[in-house]
Amino acid sequence: MAEYPQDVVQRFHGTPEQVDAGLVGEPPRTWESVVIEEYDRSWAQRFIAVRSSLTEALGALVIGVEHVGSTAVPGLAAKPVIDVDLVIEDTAEEATYLPTLERLGYRLVLREPWWHGHRMLLSPAEDVNLHVWPQGAPEPVRHQLFRDWLRSHPDDRERYAATKRRLARDTAHRPRDYSLAKNDVIDEIYARIFAGSDAEVEQEGGMSRAEG
Repeated sequence: MAEYPQDVVQRFHGTPEQVDAGLVGEPPRTWESVVIEEYDRSWAQRFIAVRSSLTEALGALVIGVEHVGSTAVPGLAAKPVIDVDLVIEDTAEEATYLPTLERLGYRLVLREPWWHGHRMLLSPAEDVNLHVWPQGAPEPVRHQLFRDWLRSHPDDRERYAATKRRLARDTAHRPRDYSLAKNDVIDEIYARIFAGSDAEVEQEGGMSRAEG
């Protein structure tokens, strides 16, 4: 059974007030509505192009670039926005990377030092969320665990897709509530991930305790 550090297991739950406090400039247009689309194979190719441009522009500053979020899971319905985790040494040293990313057309929209030094930038078309993390931040580890779990556990993948479609309808009048509304199902899935072998037994049985 895999064991994970406490800072990986303990997931950070932000608040709307914290998001507002971290906002830089105008909020993205994509926050004004939530549209869930069927999986598109082109999402993987779009990530490859993004990764190539980032590694070419930032060079040795790049420690890691990963495709995360729902668009990174084949077969999973998602908002058509590519989430990318970029890991560098220190996000607080913005002068080392922000000007370069801005020359690529990215715009800084979130500065959240309280969330493991997180910065988020948007591509010009607002179809890429670029999350920048400092080396050692636990959130990119969680993102990869979640992605890989959904890739290999179709029951949870379908459960997550159904929940997202429902919440997109339920929060249509307040679309900025959508991300926070997903916390319950996300936490349930993480509980199975961190339970290790016990989770595998539940998945093979076709039903989790949450369904029972």
